[in-house]
Amino acid sequence: MRFARENFVFSGRRLSVPSLHDVLWWALAIAIVWLAAAIVWVLVTPVSPLGAWRPRAVHVMPEPARAAVFASVDPFNRQAKPPVRKGQSQSVTSLALTLYGTRGMPGGGGSAIVAGADGVQQVYRVGDEVQPGVKLAGVAFDYVTLDHNGAHELLYIDQSKAAPNAQAVVAENPVAPPRAANAGPDALTVDTVRKGITFAPYAGGSGIDGLEVQPSGDGAAFRAAGFEPGDIVTAIGGKPVTSGNDIASLVGQLKPGASISVSVNRGGRQLPLAITLAQ
Repeated sequence: MRFARENFVFSGRRLSVPSLHDVLWWALAIAIVWLAAAIVWVLVTPVSPLGAWRPRAVHVMPEPARAAVFASVDPFNRQAKPPVRKGQSQSVTSLALTLYGTRGMPGGGGSAIVAGADGVQQVYRVGDEVQPGVKLAGVAFDYVTLDHNGAHELLYIDQSKAAPNAQAVVAENPVAPPRAANAGPDALTVDTVRKGITFAPYAGGSGIDGLEVQPSGDGAAFRAAGFEPGDIVTAIGGKPVTSGNDIASLVGQLKPGASISVSVNRGGRQLPLAITLAQ
């Protein structure tokens, strides 16, 4: 395709319109010159055209400012404070209430453990009435918001006292150690079991399928072993009772320090028992 070149007469001179090829050639030449000048400028000038370049020093916030920033951020609750309605003010409540614990829930719900002047701790959910005219309005990480007759008041967890020492708490609340099997006059021994408990074959619908247990004497050994009147031993050590010979097997396991596991049918229910003998 060829483009025709038109001629114009201007002030007695004949002017010719440049072709599209000439226009593109000159535009490309100007772009090359401009890029070459930019490359030369980058090579012969410093990093910054305004002077020597220096890296900016790290800005470290003062300690009070850092403490204020971290104090305003709660990693367990993105909302630092519950929303305040327009026209409402928040202040620390003067009610005789003590906050012992909080549990926030997604969406603004949650519950809190609050005690009144009587010291009785109770669990309240958001919306519950803590006292007449006082409702739990919001739960945060370490405080709750109370709706006190339309005004929002804050109740914080008391952290003025040091945390209790675990060893001191254990020392103040001692737990009696469990009584050993061979301690006390009521401990089961081989002799007391043989004299205080009798076993007899029990015939069910299809022959002997259990051992009937009966107390002897004052019944102390019978009760200490965990038996009740009407119990039927259906298994000894996990093996079902199938004949009267299982009585000899049970008596043969009565040894000092032994623990014999039996299954008992009590009122139609199968219950596990363990006969633990003293040394």
